[in-house]
Amino acid sequence: MTPNLFDAGMESQIDQAVSILKRGGVVVFPTDTVYAVGALASNTQAVRRVFDIKGRANTKGLPALIGDISQINQVAKVFPPLARKLAKEYWPGGLTLVLPKTDNIPLELTGGNETVAIRIPNQPAVIEMLKRVGEPVTGTSANLSGCKSSLNAAEAKKQLGDRVDFILDGGQVSGGVESTIIAVNPDGLKIIRQGAIKESDILETAAKNGFSA
Repeated sequence: MTPNLFDAGMESQIDQAVSILKRGGVVVFPTDTVYAVGALASNTQAVRRVFDIKGRANTKGLPALIGDISQINQVAKVFPPLARKLAKEYWPGGLTLVLPKTDNIPLELTGGNETVAIRIPNQPAVIEMLKRVGEPVTGTSANLSGCKSSLNAAEAKKQLGDRVDFILDGGQVSGGVESTIIAVNPDGLKIIRQGAIKESDILETAAKNGFSA
């Protein structure tokens, strides 16, 4: 029998979050940097609700979080060899890959774009939650648009109040450096935002695997 990785309280919270997400609800949860607002990425109504909760312009796309690299085909239409190498090197962690989206990912999620930003956060309880949900979940910061990111459950509650269905309390998070965002296409890669992973490390990993920027 596989031992439980979490105590009973966290197990209960994960189960509740998974149940709510599968029913089309909206959940707040900790990531490796800030607290995030999650809903099923394929559920157009739930995605619209996330935008409404945050007061975020719907032209700004939301990232999608997955719990395991095997879930990538649910959100990305293609997974180029370079993207695969980078994912294996830096996931879970501070890398966000921008790839062509699958048809089941609504344009509402991506701000009308045919690409989607994807990441596996380095947070064990949330990885477990995402695995149990079994499909991509939105991962935008749990704050009102333009306001300070929430670093604990109380801060998320203060900003978002009762507009979300559940807050998974994972304690204080670091508020660390945001992820590095990279678009991967047939011609190579483009670094959209410098973040937790240095550009030089990305380029070195690519070069070691026979790819160039």
